Order: sequence, then structure tokens, then C-alpha cells
Amino acid sequence: MRVSPSLLLALAFLAGIPAAQAQEPKAATGEPPPAPPPQAGGGDTHIAMIYRPVPAPSSYDAEAEPEDLGVAGARMAVKDNNTTGRFTKQTYALDEVALEPGQDAVAAAKDLAAKGVKYFALTLPAEEVLAVADALKEGDAVILNAGAPDDRLRGADCRANLFHTIPSRAMQTDALAQYMTLMRWRKIFLIVGPTERDKAYADALKNSAKKFGLKITAEKPWTFGPLAKARGDTPTRAEAMVFTRGLDYDMAVVADEEGDWGDYVPFRTVDPRPVAGTQGLIATTWHPTLETWGAAQAQNRFRRQTGRLMRPLDYQAWAAIRTVGEAATQKKTADIGVIRPYLTTPEFSLPAYKGVSLTYRPWDHQLRQPIIVVQPKAMVSVAPEQGFIHQRTPLDTLGTDEPETTCKLK
Repeated sequence: MRVSPSLLLALAFLAGIPAAQAQEPKAATGEPPPAPPPQAGGGDTHIAMIYRPVPAPSSYDAEAEPEDLGVAGARMAVKDNNTTGRFTKQTYALDEVALEPGQDAVAAAKDLAAKGVKYFALTLPAEEVLAVADALKEGDAVILNAGAPDDRLRGADCRANLFHTIPSRAMQTDALAQYMTLMRWRKIFLIVGPTERDKAYADALKNSAKKFGLKITAEKPWTFGPLAKARGDTPTRAEAMVFTRGLDYDMAVVADEEGDWGDYVPFRTVDPRPVAGTQGLIATTWHPTLETWGAAQAQNRFRRQTGRLMRPLDYQAWAAIRTVGEAATQKKTADIGVIRPYLTTPEFSLPAYKGVSLTYRPWDHQLRQPIIVVQPKAMVSVAPEQGFIHQRTPLDTLGTDEPETTCKLK
């Protein structure tokens, strides 16, 4: 029987194996070096940022997303690109396309491609990401997906021109599963929301539980509506409080990607149990409490430029734009024919405030990266956890490994 590299996992405290950590000795930050004096020469490399602006909330919402979510990270990245690019006489420009309701992302992308744009960063849903990638597959283009975590984009629906800076759902749930394994919280109560995205997250969690030997002892759908966003008391609150009665579990995992009800569950379970998943203890790319590996400097720069805290989508868009700038700096050219194949070679790496330089997996174009496990006010851990090992890199214990992939790049 063939054993997948992702199954070559062992906890140091169980097996006595020296810990393999995400924080390898060579710490890599994303902080650009001081720029030399500007020099003449070269032309702008245009990178398109296609996104849908966040609509303003209809009423007061303490957790409302900022209108410049995502694109603010791209703007900071272009400034970083121009800082590093001055060493090689390279300059960059960001072509922002804020899609109006009903506006076609494919048409916008084709219009930019007709003007010579080769690099595209998207913070769009999976269907639109796939449509843009297919629309531009005949030409030379690099599509950087910063907003769609769907595993199918790294699997059956992968594309040769599509790269991913946002972790897949599998990477996120694997990070949580590793932490639960480390803490020996092996029994899971899975609560699944009504949307397709909620069900996709639940499916990823089930796969992660199987991968790391955890047991889902109970699974229930959430049928009480958006209680986390409800104003005032409702008759369903009492019903929701007994929702967890009579169950045997160590941790409740909520699948609520819309953020409608997941925040209601903590501290309302009948038995005192921690809550994780899309709310509570979460796995993500970025958090305001991340300060190590030069992240504090990035947090401060972002806040000075925007007047707010950096969010995960901002970081993922930043990583997308910086991918182009870093590759062009390393190769001393922004030629798409050079950059696109270079991204998946061992020689390319992206310093990105994670303690290690990040690389793209050649089999599905997913950016390898440590995933931080956080609660609302503090960072809890970093995955891959100590003791989880892999024949290439501990980072490949997160997400779909090469032997299991269904991706056939085309």
C-alpha cells in the first residue's frame, strides 16, 4: 500500500522525534530593504486588482468590513514592489477595477488583457476566479487568487495560469486538526450552517479529522437562524442553548463562513467546551496580534497607510502583488514568459512575515505557508505544529499533498 507523504506525521511528544517546525532557522520577513536612490530606465509593470467593494452596512455593525478590504493590501504591496524594484530599475503600477453590482469580471479582465496587462490579482468567488482564468488561458497571463479558498480550484478545477495566495479550506482545517491533535482534543461536535460554503468547510473538516485521527462524535445542522447578528432576545435562544445537550465531545467546530451564527455558540454550550472553526479558535493567514518575523513592522506600515488594522484578505492580496514583484526582482525581468514558469521552481521564494520564505506547490499552484491559529485577542499557535513531519517540508502537511491531488493542470 502506498503511503502518502502527508501521512508521515508524528507528534514529538508521542514518538520522541525531533520537532520539525514551521519556524525554520532562517527567519524570513516580508520587509523590503531600504531603497537606493532612484535611477532612470525601465517601464511600469502593470498588475490588475479586480475586486468587488464591500457594501456599507445598512445599520450599525461593530464588525463591518472596511470598504477597501483586500485592495488596501494590494496598494501596500505595490509600494513595496517599487521599493525593491529600484534595485533593478523596475517600476510597478496597480490597475484597480472595482466591479459594480452585475458587472462582469471576465469582461473587465479581457479589457485589461487587451491593453497588455499580464498579471491579475483577484478577490472574487470561486466561479468568477475560474471564469477569468479560463477566459485568459489562451494568452500569457498569471491569475493570482487571493480570495477563494475552495479546494476544487486546487483539484478538479485547477488551471495552469491560476495561483493561490489564500490557503485552501483543507489547509485551514488541517491547521486546526493539528492543534487539536497536539492538545489531545480528539472528539469533535460538528455544527454545519445552511449555505454551500458552510457545507464545503464542513467537508474539509471531516477530511482533516480523518487525516489526523480525530473522531466526529456528533454532527448537527444549525437551524436557529442568524442569532449572532440578531437584535434583542428571540424564542429560539432557549432551544439553541440545549442544542448541545447529551453529547460527548472535546471541542465544538462551527462551519459558518457567512458569520451569521457561529459567534453565538461559544459560552452557550450545555457542557463547558471550547469552540473552533470559522469562529472562536480559527486558522487564518493574518491577525492583528501577529508581531514576530517582522510582522509588527508590516502591521504599523499598513495602519499608517490605511488608518485601520490589516485583515487576512489584505494580507492575501499583498502576497499576490508581492509575488510578481519578488519574482521580477529575483529574475531581473517582469517578462511573463520568464516569471510564470519560475514561480513553481525551487529557486523562487516569497519573504512574507511568516518565519520562512513561501513557495508555490508545483502540482496545484498553492502557496505553501504557515497558518496561524488564533482566538479573537491573541495568537494561540502556528501550524504546522511541532512534530508533524514530511519528506519535503512540514508545510506540506497542510492541505492536499501531491499523491492525493486530483489537479491536472491545463
